Amino acid sequence: MDKKWLPLTVTLGVAGVAVVTAGVWPDKVEKPPLPQSLCHGALSRATAELIEDGQGGGEVSAGAWESKDRTHEHAVLKACHVLRAGRDGAERRGVYKLVVEDTRTAPGTRKDSVPLGSGFTGWALPDRAEVTLPTGCAVRMGSAAPHITASLDVPSQDEERLYRRGEKPPVDLDTALPNNATVMREAATRLAERYDCADTG
Repeated sequence: MDKKWLPLTVTLGVAGVAVVTAGVWPDKVEKPPLPQSLCHGALSRATAELIEDGQGGGEVSAGAWESKDRTHEHAVLKACHVLRAGRDGAERRGVYKLVVEDTRTAPGTRKDSVPLGSGFTGWALPDRAEVTLPTGCAVRMGSAAPHITASLDVPSQDEERLYRRGEKPPVDLDTALPNNATVMREAATRLAERYDCADTG
């Protein structure tokens, strides 16, 4: 894992329960009581824990960062890696990534994807998903671009990688698709509320 993620990791307990022992919490990591949300406030802990990689394990944590450089290609760029501890609570592995950024491209769809449901512009696949935040969020978030999107990347469900390795998806389609869609819907809803740009019409 890239070292730049380590200082920003916030450790979260599974299902609201954390087992804390001496030496578990480094000085720079937030101590209990644990936060109820992560990924810049886009996800509740319960929703963040929905996406799995089939390996099980312990507590969920997140390493988040954002771009402060307005000369960067993206005026809005917030990223978050969600990790899960191994069964022994020691080794952490990346499960998925959530990225929120501005774009000048109109929202589209992906082949074989499913829609997110009424009131949301976006789509979901087993390994990827995307949602476009309501009109007005770009301005509220400091961007001159017309759109803000939140995108999801779940490497363990990547169809091409699984095919090359001769492996089956670790999570079945009937579970992966609704879980990815739920994460996208919550991210759009919570970010729109946070930046006061929810559609009111």
